[in-house]
Amino acid sequence: MAGFQVIGEMGGIETIATGRQIRELKRLKERYGRGRWRKRKGIARVRLADGTILDAELHWYEAPNLGKFELKIKRYL
Repeated sequence: MAGFQVIGEMGGIETIATGRQIRELKRLKERYGRGRWRKRKGIARVRLADGTILDAELHWYEAPNLGKFELKIKRYL
């Protein structure tokens, strides 16, 4: 999570894609291992590297047995 830090809980979490619907599935399996991969999105308050605190829509990949990976800010709210 370079460049920002999630503050508190995430809300409004939705699954965007699962399994073969994920374009990056092969790369995720090679890099992090096999799992039931999902691409997800949610809303959270974030602290940017410069100290600014904002609400943002976040996207990430997740596998229940492995955890969350590649968390990124998609847009500011």
